[in-house]
Amino acid sequence: MGALLKVELTRLRWRRAVVLLLAAAVLVPAVVVGATAWGTRPLSEADLASAESDFGGRFLRQEVRSCGRTPEFYGLEDVAAAALPEACRLAVVSSYVGRSPLSLSDSLESGAMLVVAAVLVLLLVLLGTTFVGHDWNTGSMSNQLLFEARRGRVWAAKALAVGAVGLVVALLVSLACWLALLAIASSRDLSAADGVLRDGLEQCLRTGLVAGGAAFGGYALTMLLRSTVATLGVVFALTVLGGTLIGVLGGQETQRWQPQLNVMAAVTNEVTYYDDSGLEPACLTGMARPRLDCDATQRIGAVQGGSYVGVVLLALGAASVVSFRRRDVP
Repeated sequence: MGALLKVELTRLRWRRAVVLLLAAAVLVPAVVVGATAWGTRPLSEADLASAESDFGGRFLRQEVRSCGRTPEFYGLEDVAAAALPEACRLAVVSSYVGRSPLSLSDSLESGAMLVVAAVLVLLLVLLGTTFVGHDWNTGSMSNQLLFEARRGRVWAAKALAVGAVGLVVALLVSLACWLALLAIASSRDLSAADGVLRDGLEQCLRTGLVAGGAAFGGYALTMLLRSTVATLGVVFALTVLGGTLIGVLGGQETQRWQPQLNVMAAVTNEVTYYDDSGLEPACLTGMARPRLDCDATQRIGAVQGGSYVGVVLLALGAASVVSFRRRDVP
């Protein structure tokens, strides 16, 4: 098995399309981090003066004074009184010019790190598909089985190779992006909330696992369908139409089973969505009693999302290996 795994890793390394996808998996996240750093760069004194002249100094000064009276409305309740005037000026002008300071927490929940995870998952699905799709398109799969007739070992070696490469690449790239954001925040003297460093490292690990699973899923689906084009069509349908179809057929209560929400939950640790289907009628009519729970916010945790993804991958892998062992190989 070890020798067979080395062969598959070598074949993976020499496939040009795979090399291009791996290069994209490094370059695109780097661009995302670079764009985030540029879009959140601090405002210089010239930027502040220009913004104040463009948007009207009198109105800005009024809002700065309002910020000084109620800093909690601007997220500045922890700023010392001596530094509050300048902090209010920066916050108000930044809101006018649309340039907010870098927030590590926001980067994890809805910013750069979430974009990086989405890019890695997409590219690694393509990697898994391209890796084995070439064997079916060229007819080389039958030649490979001449050297190793036990199909289960061949299937497992390919799956382990593509899954391991996907896991390692996604883990290293996401970790590098997170460390880069930490370095940028440190260079700008931006404080981070307690636990953000650990949360980021945990999200990098979850990103690696989900992206590695995506590479395995692309491989398993292509082994089942024996066509790169068919696999890409199925992935497109599930990504674009699957969630919409589930929502149309089942309504709000089916959101728990939306693929995108579960994948996002597995990466970010928790996702919230709105579902009022289980609320009492009084909540919907505005006649609810004070003690009646009318919160329609529902949550999907990392364990729930990861279990959803794991079950789908397990079922797909089982169908793929059974098909490969039983069907004729042209």
